[in-house]
Amino acid sequence: MRRFKYLIGVLLILGMLTALSGCMLPNLVFDNQTTTPAAYSPASTTTAVSPINPTFTMPTASAGNTSLVLPNLADIIAKVKPSVVAITVQVPTTSFFGSTVNQEGAGSGWIIDPSGLIVTNNHVVDGASSITVTLEDGRSFDASSVKTDSVSDLAVLRIGAQNLPAVTVGDSSKLRVGDWVIAIGNSLGQGIGATKGIVSALGVSVTSDSGETLDNLIQTDAAINPGNSGGPLINLDGQVIGINSIKVSQVGVEGMGYAISSQTAMPIINSLITTGYVSRPWLGVQLYTVDSYAIRQLKLKVDQGVLLTTVVSGGPSDKAGLKQYDVITNFGGKDVTTVEGLVQLVRSHKVGDTVAVTYWRGSTKSTLNVTLEQSPPSSP
Repeated sequence: MRRFKYLIGVLLILGMLTALSGCMLPNLVFDNQTTTPAAYSPASTTTAVSPINPTFTMPTASAGNTSLVLPNLADIIAKVKPSVVAITVQVPTTSFFGSTVNQEGAGSGWIIDPSGLIVTNNHVVDGASSITVTLEDGRSFDASSVKTDSVSDLAVLRIGAQNLPAVTVGDSSKLRVGDWVIAIGNSLGQGIGATKGIVSALGVSVTSDSGETLDNLIQTDAAINPGNSGGPLINLDGQVIGINSIKVSQVGVEGMGYAISSQTAMPIINSLITTGYVSRPWLGVQLYTVDSYAIRQLKLKVDQGVLLTTVVSGGPSDKAGLKQYDVITNFGGKDVTTVEGLVQLVRSHKVGDTVAVTYWRGSTKSTLNVTLEQSPPSSP
């Protein structure tokens, strides 16, 4: 037994020595040993650092304007809210089983005239079989007349009511980035509410879901949610300076809503009210931006421009001599590379203007004059 215990002890000691043999042990220096330290050698040479400005002095912190009084938004909202309406629409859609069902949607609008004229967005009422307008006092009316313009995303409705509280329209051209604004509308279809923010940017262009490019928009961080479309964006004087229209909805993006400026909207609204449609200069063509696919399929001799996929018979382009598959590269002295660019150039002119158009037909480059005509009522 004693010999067995002795054997176990020897084995334990051998095991410890074996384990330690695989480790890196530090160099131990005992009292009876002497060592000579190695001379210090820096790893690198220190480089002299020159200052940016040795005479710089930090500016003194300012307390700011502690007497600044924030605006009373409640009074402004109370002034405008009676002029904002909730809009409910029924849109026929096809179900999974092929039957037609009505889908309900919600939007907003605002009273522009006491006689029952309501401004909203085209996309709020587009395709609707019925449109119901609910006033702040709870009364509801079916729209008796609807005039729309898909290009600008604007619409005007008429309801059978009189002596309504019309809102005042302001001048959006006087806005500055940083100005306070308030968005009022039927957010999520839950009734008229308000959100506040500032003007984040001016003169913005955004392409809507319908493919139309809206120009001269007001960008704001005031929350614009589904149902707010068509409602007013107002300034601190309670004036409408924009019509809430678009919100960027994607992961990682917040506070990017857009409103059609009153400067852009009012002439269009006036045309919808007085003539029933918007008169625009018309080129009489259908367009496609030249890309590698068009170049390959049609064997085009030019690598950029706008392809005429259709030339309307009897239209201004047809009268001038343009033909299908011609490629416009310059319009009125300005180079053209996209459909959006050409459309903006056309819209920048007036009905009756004669414009020089440079185009390619096969391998031949030519220039001719096109006299812009008034767009037909059925054309955007």
